[in-house]
Amino acid sequence: MAVDTDLVLTVTEPALEKILEIRDGEDDPTSLALRVEVVGQDGREYAYDLGFEPLDDAGPGDHVSDQGGLKVVVPAGSIEQLRGATLDLPRNPGQGGLVIRNPNRPNPLLGATLELTGDLAEKVQQLLAESINPSLAMHGGYASLVGVEDTKVFLTMGGGCQGCALSAATLREGIQVAIREAIPEVTEVIDVTDHESGENPFYR
Repeated sequence: MAVDTDLVLTVTEPALEKILEIRDGEDDPTSLALRVEVVGQDGREYAYDLGFEPLDDAGPGDHVSDQGGLKVVVPAGSIEQLRGATLDLPRNPGQGGLVIRNPNRPNPLLGATLELTGDLAEKVQQLLAESINPSLAMHGGYASLVGVEDTKVFLTMGGGCQGCALSAATLREGIQVAIREAIPEVTEVIDVTDHESGENPFYR
């Protein structure tokens, strides 16, 4: 089986040591690979499934890499969602398990079917209320429409998203994509949030 040297998902040294320790307790450990798959989304993050499986079970379109003696399999359907991600140990020594630090964000509209009506501002309001804000609410935040100028949409982030170091990325990578896909006439989405005044950001 071909092993790709162009990594999709990078396993850090501390995580590699922990994973190999667990794998070596399995039957026939050298035949096993770590499979890392995107199985859905949880709010504004992807949900993942990690587990050991026989390397021979990897499909022809799956990405297989060898990292320090550990074969890592990313299924074909998860490659783009995981590209550039890192598998690591938590920063808090008291927290168990593994964490995936992923620069990619899911589209809040994935799987949604929305009937948007009215003018541009009304369509954006409906989209925020029915799809985007329910996802942000899981993290204590929300997005509000400030105004529309021609085909430009101005939004502000509130609650846990105000002052959040990730809120700009959330707007750019998630909300902006969702709005422009659902409402093609929108040409630009602009964040006008005063992040400096956020008193209780969800992430610090």
